[in-house]
Amino acid sequence: MSPAMALVCRVGGGAAPRSLRWVPAQRRTLKLDEVRVQVCVASVNPIDVKRAAGYGRKVLSLLGAGGRELVLGNDFAGVVTEVGPNVLHVSPGDRVWGLVPTGPQGAHRSEVCVPSRWVRPLPAGTLMVSAAVLPYTFTTLWRALKAVGLHQHNAASKHVLVHGAGGALGQLAIQWLSRWGARVTAVCGGASAARCLALGATQVVDRGTTRLSDLPSDCDATLNFGTWADDADVLGRLHAGALGHATTVHPLLGHIDDRGWLTGGLACLREWQAMRGRQRAIAPKARYAWTVFKPDVDAMDAIQSSLLSQPLVLEVGHHTRFDQAESAFAHVGQGHPTRAVLVAPT
Repeated sequence: MSPAMALVCRVGGGAAPRSLRWVPAQRRTLKLDEVRVQVCVASVNPIDVKRAAGYGRKVLSLLGAGGRELVLGNDFAGVVTEVGPNVLHVSPGDRVWGLVPTGPQGAHRSEVCVPSRWVRPLPAGTLMVSAAVLPYTFTTLWRALKAVGLHQHNAASKHVLVHGAGGALGQLAIQWLSRWGARVTAVCGGASAARCLALGATQVVDRGTTRLSDLPSDCDATLNFGTWADDADVLGRLHAGALGHATTVHPLLGHIDDRGWLTGGLACLREWQAMRGRQRAIAPKARYAWTVFKPDVDAMDAIQSSLLSQPLVLEVGHHTRFDQAESAFAHVGQGHPTRAVLVAPT
């Protein structure tokens, strides 16, 4: 058995740049309900690039993920090498995809040991790369949809505005909502318009030429994956009887990083209350939510169902080896609409 390796990120901040090192790691004992997977592909998400610069360090330290040296990453695909005695749905030799909860381990390593509920068999014919870019992003989307009260039984014909539709969250939102029968207005940069239409958007609004405040207030739900500065204008597109609004670009982690637990927490509370007040004035019964990532079994099952029938698509525009990871982090940090993945050295 080859030695275990990990991509250790020395967290930057201020004038100090991040550093990435592919180094030997300790192999740990498997727990009863865990699966050991040899990682063949792992994705680099925008949150990884932000965390490599110190973002979220105070809050994430509560999960064991806020130190100066981290192994980042949440998504992976690979081959099972060992299973605990309580694991029945996968076996050694199976090709799988999965999710590592945010914590001290991270998916940017040669092998991961994760609870079996976060691992699924890779359907025949599915590329590992295609599955490895989905879990973190789709789970975040799933939680946003749940927060606003959208699901497969009520989404048909609902009008949903997706702000930041050109990014990965927005692209998955367009695909998933259109499958549910919703009408999606995608707000994005002009360069992403054709992609959003191809993915199923009903209409596209060019953020560079159209003000959000000029759009009609006729939406049943709004999702803000763009910028926090636009949150008031995005939720302002709700009609009086709307379901709700969710945003993933809220200031929760940033305020606590910059101002500390007390002052930062109070600042978050004030901003949440202000936005909640705006929303209530527009749509009194609608929900308002700041969405954060958290592993979700239902989201994992939804991804698996998709892979078995009509796979969700996120284009991968950059592949590189774990020991050459800096280029993948640069690709993501530059804001490309395509994804970046790390692959095991051969």
